[in-house]
Amino acid sequence: MKKIISLLLLVLISSVAVSQNTKNNSYILEGDVIQATLYNQDGTLAQTGYYTKDNKLTGEWISYDLQGDKTAIATYKNGEKVGTWFFYRGVILQEVSFVDSRIANVTTRNINH
Repeated sequence: MKKIISLLLLVLISSVAVSQNTKNNSYILEGDVIQATLYNQDGTLAQTGYYTKDNKLTGEWISYDLQGDKTAIATYKNGEKVGTWFFYRGVILQEVSFVDSRIANVTTRNINH
């Protein structure tokens, strides 16, 4: 019986410790757009960005890996992909340019100095 109680306490303590690491996604109305801050299940930051009241991505969106490093910077305008997006893969930077929400150019370079 003591082993069962000890096991239950261990499970309870573990679940409390895990739940303390989680963060809730936040959505803040800023004028005509909503700022979104999205978290992974472990509480680390996953993405930040904006979308319109009619749920179209707009402005800059940044994605992060589980270590907190940027993996991508993207730009939208009323749900359309625009401008140059940046994808980080270790020491490799890939730049993808969009025109009319379609890929117009891709450049890959080493950013290790």
